[in-house]
Amino acid sequence: MINQKIAAVHALEILDSRGNPTLRVMVALENGITAQASVPSGASTGENEALELRDGDLTRFGGKGVLKAARNVEQLIAPALIGKNPVNQAEIDSILIELDGTPNKSSLGANATVGVSMAVARAAATGVGLPLYCYLGETGMVKMPVPMMNVLNGGKHADNSIDFQEFMIMPGGAPNFREALRFTAETFHALKGILKKKGYSTNVGDEGGFAPDLKSNEEACEVILEAIQAAGYEPGKDVSIALDPAASSFFDSGVYDLKKSGQGKKTSAEMTDLYSRWIEKYPIVSIEDGLAETDWEGFKAHTAALGAKIQIVGDDIYVTNTRFIDRGIQEKSTNAVLIKLNQIGTVTETIEAIRLCRKAGWGYVISHRSGETEDTFLADFAVAMGGGQIKTGSLCRSERTAKYNRLLEIEAELGRASVFENPLRGLNNSSA
Repeated sequence: MINQKIAAVHALEILDSRGNPTLRVMVALENGITAQASVPSGASTGENEALELRDGDLTRFGGKGVLKAARNVEQLIAPALIGKNPVNQAEIDSILIELDGTPNKSSLGANATVGVSMAVARAAATGVGLPLYCYLGETGMVKMPVPMMNVLNGGKHADNSIDFQEFMIMPGGAPNFREALRFTAETFHALKGILKKKGYSTNVGDEGGFAPDLKSNEEACEVILEAIQAAGYEPGKDVSIALDPAASSFFDSGVYDLKKSGQGKKTSAEMTDLYSRWIEKYPIVSIEDGLAETDWEGFKAHTAALGAKIQIVGDDIYVTNTRFIDRGIQEKSTNAVLIKLNQIGTVTETIEAIRLCRKAGWGYVISHRSGETEDTFLADFAVAMGGGQIKTGSLCRSERTAKYNRLLEIEAELGRASVFENPLRGLNNSSA
């Protein structure tokens, strides 16, 4: 065990992939080891997620500066951590939670706490001479994740006519991660060619997926299905479809208003019926946030109707918070959870959320945010947690490909010890 202690903690205001300010936290140990972590930022956020502290000074970055959070790191957090052993992650994170003293990190800012928490974990891993995925792995996890790759953007992630936020492909039929990435890359490029041929734009949204003005939400499924086949793969066997409608973004006064596409207003039951019809027509294996975060009753009926056929993932409804996840388990609201480090604010609390999922026998998906950085912590974390699924965007923006390239490195390093298997095998005719 590393005996060196934390000597310094610093913070720097940097830019994320949308050109907005975010934090980079640097941790130095007494033995000269240094480590850093950069904090992502979401556009589609749950109302109960931990607070991302912004300055509100309209003379800088339109009020989005993070100098307050940086000062909190250096003036409040650093003095409390100097002299502490970085391998005691739970103790470090407990100090951060107590220092903040609020249920949603609104005092220090979740961007401050998660940046420090991640940087400390990375420093400790370096100190003990282990890759981050080995250091954080609780049970010797060597499972490579199947990517949920975003190929079409809509909703809050693109200025187009699509209500649903993300249409993704999952290469569950690949034999390993390297080939999975190839399956998705070839499908992505086939999709680009199809969109061009149909006269659609191939501009991309925040996460690198294409953002064309399609005729309907369903046409997104149709062109993806066509792309899978054009790339030479069998839909549902080699490559399947996953959705993230982010339904909270079009939920208003108790109804779901599909106004971007002009498809009218729908009740919870009608949305579930829509998804049910799609599941019959397309190789959809996972739907995330198909209903709004406040629609607990709707989610219960939604999962009862669809949960035996596909993975039902909750994001905004849970915000990586064990209190909400526990409620979801009791009410059978979903059968899987999206996991985001900055939604809850520390590495330890994130791992606790994952442990709760495991205990319930639920799936969990390690996820990026729409505003990302080149930091690859997420890739190591996904392998360490062993859930077998990762969301980290498309293939044409370097803040996304950085994570994929890190996963390629990890798989190469693990060699024959690495495991790649489809966690959604058997769902909606997936034979992979």
